[in-house]
Amino acid sequence: MDLRHELMEGRADIPRVGAVIPARGIHPPYIVVNGYDDEIKPVTPYLRDLALCDSSPLTVRSYGYGLLRWFRLLWLLGMAWDKTTEAETAALAGWMRSAPNPQRQRKSADGPAPGSVNLRTGKPVLRAGYAPRTINHALSVVSGFYEFHAHEGNGPVTNPVPVSPQRRRALAHRSPLEPTPVLGRARLRQKVADRPPRSIPDHLWDELFERMGCERDRALLEFYVSSGARAEELLGVGIGDLDWSGKKIYVISKGTRERQPVPASPQAFLRLAAYLDEIGTPPADEPLWRTQRGADRPMSYWAMRRVIQRANEALGTNWTLHDLRHTAASRMANGGKLTLPEVQAVLRHANIQTTSRYLAVRVEEIFDKLTEHYNTPRVERSYPTGYHADDIAAVFGA
Repeated sequence: MDLRHELMEGRADIPRVGAVIPARGIHPPYIVVNGYDDEIKPVTPYLRDLALCDSSPLTVRSYGYGLLRWFRLLWLLGMAWDKTTEAETAALAGWMRSAPNPQRQRKSADGPAPGSVNLRTGKPVLRAGYAPRTINHALSVVSGFYEFHAHEGNGPVTNPVPVSPQRRRALAHRSPLEPTPVLGRARLRQKVADRPPRSIPDHLWDELFERMGCERDRALLEFYVSSGARAEELLGVGIGDLDWSGKKIYVISKGTRERQPVPASPQAFLRLAAYLDEIGTPPADEPLWRTQRGADRPMSYWAMRRVIQRANEALGTNWTLHDLRHTAASRMANGGKLTLPEVQAVLRHANIQTTSRYLAVRVEEIFDKLTEHYNTPRVERSYPTGYHADDIAAVFGA
């Protein structure tokens, strides 16, 4: 049987050969090598172009992994990169739809079933395979790679990744303030559910906060939920980034990569003061947040992620670090004290439509109102005295 069909049905696997490694230079910051540690020559100029177009090193690294996956498929099929057709792209999309994602393999057999819903949080558990957004991103990476080589005069005559000309024309000159038109997806693109951001309800937030085992973790949660800073932005804050009188912190923003002020609550600064009383003042060139075990070193994203995971295991929840930012945004947007443009400024959203998604109402938030509605007795029909029953039945029915 055709190997492409076997891949799409999940009966064959793509060998995990090759790697994405740091480059010796800056442009690009990463290169892709094959199983013999030889640089994949066509990939390097594309990654260099991304870096020169001011893409972040993490973006270049992500695109490198996307292209490594693509070349692994081509090596398995025995195809040259410049001879590919839509058939290879279909094989990639089908394999990603059916193959298990190694990043989501669970170590414990008694964990929640993939795709199930956590009844405490209402959040779905990640599926075992690749998410639709991941598949679409993989197709975008491959498409951009071939667009670049078409511009350079290399590669196949047509891009092996299907495009939607109607969608491209409609979105080419659209203002970001206009609503996005509903258009058909290009072939092989996956349907992505538009779920509202999931914030933590107050009673579950209190429960999560109580599970924090030290002053450092309590201070971090206070800053996350009052500032709306992203996980890695907050973890990079140093002693020189604190404005105690103005109740602000300065973070390197993910989007602009510039140092920007972010307000935080007085309670967060009180927690921070208690934490600094415990550990002392870190060096000026070091982040505030330090590990508690082993040698003194900055707290990483993965260490903070593990703090939330341990709390989830104890509480039976599945919150993530980014849910803390969603919680801050939801409280600001629905608290009645800030306008939507003000919330946009605090969260540093480029588009106010992103901020407006936090105005969505969830069933959990109106549970008390629904309970009152369900318990309201049905209104009994009554008529003024003096009317004969036969006349009422004739007019209003039995």
